Amino acid sequence: MFEQGAHTHRREDRAHLSAVSGIDPDTSESLLHRTALGDEDAFAMLYDRTAPRVYGLCLRIVRDPAQAEEVAQEAMVEVWRTATRFDERRGSANAWITTIAHRKAVDRVRSAQASVDRERRVASTSAEIEYDQVAEAAEGRLEHRQVRRCLKTLTELQRQAVTLAYFGGHTYGQVATLLDSPVPTVKSRIRDGLIKLRDCLEAAR
Repeated sequence: MFEQGAHTHRREDRAHLSAVSGIDPDTSESLLHRTALGDEDAFAMLYDRTAPRVYGLCLRIVRDPAQAEEVAQEAMVEVWRTATRFDERRGSANAWITTIAHRKAVDRVRSAQASVDRERRVASTSAEIEYDQVAEAAEGRLEHRQVRRCLKTLTELQRQAVTLAYFGGHTYGQVATLLDSPVPTVKSRIRDGLIKLRDCLEAAR
């Protein structure tokens, strides 16, 4: 009841803001600013609005559906983690999110290519290992290790909910069914888990 009432008040607040200022509170820019304040509902709306475009961009770059889905999820987690860095004066929210996704996808392709090149060089005794490529691959492995380490700091329910939603691509409703929990509880676990995950990753940098 409280959760439903809170949602109703937020909708009324957004409607009031739109009527008074003429500003649509549900633009991507507004949603991103609210995401930066930890508003999980705003992030969910932003996710639903931008995730298909992010996935399509990643697929065009990495050319593998499974990897594209993984990179898209990483990009959306990065959007949540770094939402406070968005500056509307420098471009639109959609462009900012697309830039993050593009960088993640290109990094994945470069990392994969570096791995292939490294294997070829190992097979050829006359080949030299270039420092930049090794460092790039090592950085990618380090980031994955940090994510896994930070996931271990979450509670079991938080870890399950975050993993299913943002690494498994499930909707709130699907996560609630899989965990046999109410949707409001799942949303709360995901919100708290992502905040804790973001803080842990920021501290590791």
